[in-house]
Amino acid sequence: MSAAAVAVWLGSVVTILSRSHADRNVYPSAGVLFVHVLEREYFKGEFPPYPKSGDASNDPITFNTNLMGYPDRPGWLRYIQRTQHSDGVLYGSPTAEHVGKPTVIEITAYNRRTFETARHNLVINIMATEEFPLPYQAEFYIKNMNVEEMLASEVLGDFLGAVKNVWQPERLNAINITSALDRGGRVPLPINNLKEGVYVMVGADVPFSSCLREVESPHNQLRCSQEMEPAISCDKKFRTQFHIDWCKISLVDINKVVPVYITRPDPGTGILPEFGEYNPPSESLKSRNYFSDFLVTLAVPSAVALVLFFIIGYTMCCRREGVEKRNMQTPDIQLVHHSSIQKSTKELRSMSKNREISWPLSTLPVFNPVSGEVVPPIHPDNYETTSMPLMQTQANLQNQITIPQQRPSGKWYS
Repeated sequence: MSAAAVAVWLGSVVTILSRSHADRNVYPSAGVLFVHVLEREYFKGEFPPYPKSGDASNDPITFNTNLMGYPDRPGWLRYIQRTQHSDGVLYGSPTAEHVGKPTVIEITAYNRRTFETARHNLVINIMATEEFPLPYQAEFYIKNMNVEEMLASEVLGDFLGAVKNVWQPERLNAINITSALDRGGRVPLPINNLKEGVYVMVGADVPFSSCLREVESPHNQLRCSQEMEPAISCDKKFRTQFHIDWCKISLVDINKVVPVYITRPDPGTGILPEFGEYNPPSESLKSRNYFSDFLVTLAVPSAVALVLFFIIGYTMCCRREGVEKRNMQTPDIQLVHHSSIQKSTKELRSMSKNREISWPLSTLPVFNPVSGEVVPPIHPDNYETTSMPLMQTQANLQNQITIPQQRPSGKWYS
């Protein structure tokens, strides 16, 4: 789109953009998107020069905004600043309830390098217009944009220009912009340049075009239910810059919307009724003795614990059956059988100690092939086997037995 064409239709778009200035008055219209940019460059001149070395042009600056006399902003006004080195943005859509009521917003800028602050006031005077709200409103969900990117005047102008080419209205206006995170969306992963997504509501004075109505066809509704992209003929006019989720588009004709009136109770004057004069308690208070309460608190649990101790002691010590009672209740044949098993077990154990068996390899003499000497066998009856190593060194060979070397017979040996 050429610059001349953009300038022509931007004149018909009623979107209020302003720059931050001290005690500035702005006049947004009810039902129209209001955007106010808090420029870091402007507030840099409010801070005194920093005596130490450093790049003053790149100081981190953050903003705090609140309604004068209150800790937060009005409900219709939002604020966003992505980083300390980016501009802050106030945006929102005022309603008809705020018409004629000046709203004073306190803007406090913090220099995070010098810890200096600067405070300005922004007076918002909401005006009423006869042409708003526009009767036909459409809300688009743009997947490849963040809210601060969409609030830029150039990007918002390009989107409204694309909508105007599709819708062909006489008056077109941006009504509201909402981040997908405020609608329950999830924070995207920091990969592949993923965006949070943004909802943009626009209004026009003519009925919806046939292209916008295509999403309501049964075929496209079926594709949306199957999580497939619907076939929209005018999607190519947005696709070059904006990726729209057509399954989440909302088309509202406010002429057909039935208004719902809710009766609210009378808030009253806000003044409590008269209850008489307050009489504080006297200074001479009677002292209270807590000794009896202490005894009750300590004696009752102690008595219960003592009773339980006696019951458990009697059950464990005085109610035991014992071996004699058990044997009396056991049949004689079973006792004889058990006694014979015990005797047989003891006899087998005594016999196993006296039988001759070959000693294990760990008790055989250790042969030294160099000196021809051996260590006498370690017999369990004469040595403490648990404290003797299996392989002994030369320093430990105290009792060595020299074995004469045997030579084979033959003429080749002398």
